[in-house]
Amino acid sequence: MSSRTGYPATVFLFVLFLFWYIYLKKKKKKLIAYQREFLALRERLRVAEHRTLQRSSELNSILEQFRHAVADTNGSRNALSRFSDETQRLLEELTGKKALQVPNIYHYLPHLSNDNGLQPAVQVGLGRTGVSVVMGIPTVKRKVKSYLQETLHSLIDKLSPEERLDCVIVVFIGETDLDYVHSVVGSLEKEFSIEINSGLLEVISPPASYYPDLTNLKETFGDTKERVKWRTKQNLDYCFLMMYAQRKGVYYIQASHVAELKKKIYIKNSASNLACQDILILQTGGVFFFCKMFQSPDLNLIVEFIFMFYKEKPIDWLLDHILWVKVCNPEKDAKHCERQKSNLRIRFRPSLFQHVGLHSSLPGKIQKLTDKDFLKPLLHKIHVNPPAEVSSTLKVYQDHTLEKTYLGVDFFWAITPLAGDYILLKFDKPINVESYLFHSGNSQHPGDILLNTTVEVLPFAHEGSEIKQETKEKYKRTEDGFFITGSFVNGEAEGPVDPSLNPISAIRLSVLKDSPVWAILNEIHVKKAN
Repeated sequence: MSSRTGYPATVFLFVLFLFWYIYLKKKKKKLIAYQREFLALRERLRVAEHRTLQRSSELNSILEQFRHAVADTNGSRNALSRFSDETQRLLEELTGKKALQVPNIYHYLPHLSNDNGLQPAVQVGLGRTGVSVVMGIPTVKRKVKSYLQETLHSLIDKLSPEERLDCVIVVFIGETDLDYVHSVVGSLEKEFSIEINSGLLEVISPPASYYPDLTNLKETFGDTKERVKWRTKQNLDYCFLMMYAQRKGVYYIQASHVAELKKKIYIKNSASNLACQDILILQTGGVFFFCKMFQSPDLNLIVEFIFMFYKEKPIDWLLDHILWVKVCNPEKDAKHCERQKSNLRIRFRPSLFQHVGLHSSLPGKIQKLTDKDFLKPLLHKIHVNPPAEVSSTLKVYQDHTLEKTYLGVDFFWAITPLAGDYILLKFDKPINVESYLFHSGNSQHPGDILLNTTVEVLPFAHEGSEIKQETKEKYKRTEDGFFITGSFVNGEAEGPVDPSLNPISAIRLSVLKDSPVWAILNEIHVKKAN
């Protein structure tokens, strides 16, 4: 009797558990979808904020021009007589003196108030704007060797075709000798004519009137007069370059004309580290102010801070002081301050850029600034994949998530896969897939690979669509409609997608047996068909 009453109870508990499991599974999928939508919304808001700040900066610039124009007339009514009465009243209102004056660049560089020192003396290129990434490369005349062309070849040759359309490289020639500037421009136009004409490459130089008198600077920190002048001018050079680049894109990389770019690096994917966290600086190279990545709206803060103290300290010190002001508590010790600053300054490892120059722009200075981390192998491979919602039943180890792997930011690391576990790539819209590549393990953990795992694709089902009979016979089909097209061999799965299966809604990696080892997925490449 007891067995009879126990059986329905067991069935009831099993059904209850099943409903609970299905509920949690659906809730998890919804949560992942909500997180993805939130990140996408956050990125759109970031772009909108950048454009708003850009428009605000342009309006302030126009207002400043109005003020200078009216100031030049010395209040003469005759000079303003050609304007209507309404326009004259508006000009008087805009330029009228107020009880409080807001500090601006003219407070720190008063010599600019009566000159057009903020307009480039030389400007070559199409003036591309609206890109994701702007790379600024400052260069000056060197007595020994210039590395500019080598650096540009390294940067341009290793950009993907997609990045070339969504990027602009700005070369800043920090010299006022126009003969020298035009000679550099001529050599660049000859060597990089395609890049200049396509809008990828621009070249600018500042006017002589941009610089204040640098002959009577105070010598500080034991630096010689020559070194103080050099570092002060460098501060001004970097500010000019950042002000020019700020309106062009969402992210800005302060590179160097003595830089080498690591092979096959997708810069925009690296920038997602900035977009997803409250980070001021993403350090993509290992030395000084060399190869730092910023969000463009933050450049206003950085430039203004540097202008306030450009004569006092080198730029890398000033940048560190910005971090100190933002997060350090004077009542805490230095270790606490460093921990707080590390939350705003993230190091990308291994470095994307390497410093290759030996001779500094400061005459007589030799700098062997090599980043040993640059030589280390990248523990994940980077590709531009189609937009997709990614999910997995595998238990993630630390912060090595599947989302980061799909974006090319990090590798995916999971604790021992079990039979029935899966990795799912659900595309935002059905796409035609030419091929796929999944690679597991990496140089540090070569044994953490996916074993007994299949690759499955889900054709897009729509009215009138039907899989050919020969395709059904060629590939084994799962109960939920996926076709098994491949499997992992020695930790890798690679192959083409049968055109008869396109378009594809999703790709799934399914674990068939319990694994004796953990699993790392360090490369995902879904190649769209042309």
